[in-house]
This record gives sequence, C-alpha cells and structure tokens, in this order.
Amino acid sequence: MKGFFDYVPGSSYLHRLNPLTKLLLALMICIAAFISANHLFLIMLIVLNLSIGAQAGIFTRSVMLLKGLFKLCIIIFLLQVLFIRDGNVLVKLPLNIFITDGGISSALMVVFRLVTATMPLALMLSITQVNDLSNVLVTKIGIPYPYAFALTTAMRFIPVFANEMTGIIEAQTSRGVQMDTGNIFKKIKLVLPLCVPLLITSVRKIEGSAISAELRGFHLRTKKSCYKKYVVNINDICVIMFSVVIVGSAILVNSVF
Repeated sequence: MKGFFDYVPGSSYLHRLNPLTKLLLALMICIAAFISANHLFLIMLIVLNLSIGAQAGIFTRSVMLLKGLFKLCIIIFLLQVLFIRDGNVLVKLPLNIFITDGGISSALMVVFRLVTATMPLALMLSITQVNDLSNVLVTKIGIPYPYAFALTTAMRFIPVFANEMTGIIEAQTSRGVQMDTGNIFKKIKLVLPLCVPLLITSVRKIEGSAISAELRGFHLRTKKSCYKKYVVNINDICVIMFSVVIVGSAILVNSVF
C-alpha cells in the first residue's frame, strides 16, 4: 500500500527543484494559511495545493489526502459549531446547544486552515527523496546529521508501520475477526490489542536498522560526507519569489478585508 510519504519518481518542474526550495514553499503556504482570516483566500490555497499535485503528477494522491482529511475535518467542524456561541443564533438544539453564524464561520476557518497547512508538506515529501532531504538539512541548514537521520528515518518508517498494521489486520480478518465493523468503539477495542505485535515488530526493525547503520559507519558521518551538491538555480528563485508573494497576499487580504 502506497503511503502519503512515499517518494513518487518524476521529472516535473517541482521534482527538479532544490529540496530546500520545496520545504520553503510548503512552509510559506502553511504560514499564509495561519495568517489569513479570509475563507475565500484559504479555499484558493487549497486549490493551489491541488494544482501543485497536478503539476507534479500526483494529483490522485493529493485528492486522496484531501479525502483522508475530510473525516477529521467533519469531527472538528461539529465540535466548533456546537461549542462556539459567538454571533447570531441560527438553530437552537436541546440541552441548551446553539448553532450560531459565528460558530459556523470559526469552524470553516479551522477546517480550511487544517487542510491548507497539512497538504503542502505531504505533497513536497512525495516528490523529494528522503536522502536528498537529509543531506540538504545537514549541508544547508546545519542540522547535525544524527538529528536529520532520525527525522528522515521516522518518515521512512511511517509507511512501513502502516503496511505492518494492514498485514496484522488482514491476518485477524482471515481468522474470523470482524475488523470491518461500523461501530467505532468496537473497532477501537479490536485494534488496540493489535498494537502489541506491531510494537514488537517495530522494535525489531528499528534494532536491525540501528545495527546496519553502525556497521556502515554512522558515527563517522559528518557534513563533509555528502558528495551531492544542491545548487539554487533560476527555477528555485522563481519559486522562492512565488512563496513570498503568497505570504504577502495573505497579509494584503487581511488588511483589505
């Protein structure tokens, strides 16, 4: 099963960018999402994220990511609507619960910001090799290699653990356990015991990876060990300028509206 953080090979405009430029673009979109308080501007940022996915050839993955966030957004939206009482009352429910226009506006704002801030990083990681990300963090930003290695290794293990969990669930299903139940509480009760074998498998994989890294001279790796050079070309400059424009637009929209 392909995870959201698995690298998708390609030769698109975004694929060829400096990894640091990709991170900067994702960061600036996130900053613009939290700066802006305009619903329409946030919707435009979501469309921008989908456009980025289309340009990089991962539009299907970006749509899947949007669908995955949709379930979480529904829960957050309902909580915001039911517990925020600012504004005019639109609907009065039992147990002294009110739905107000301020609550709906605030709920939409939180949902749009969540989607807008989550999608860019996932999309950029999908078109950036983990080794390139680790190298650029060490050579350009100056992060010590052990910390960069820990970060990128954790990202590598996310899809591995997801696949392991899927295999465990399929094994339980083949034994007659109804894992596809619609009752969320019953499903949690069934999934929680499966965390023990997943934890044991994870510890074994991590231990094996640690031994492998030590045998390959992990403790000798320094900033100068990176042989690949990451230059900034005209394409990177254009994307950096575009990132600045995004943040500037968010500030301008706030001041005008």
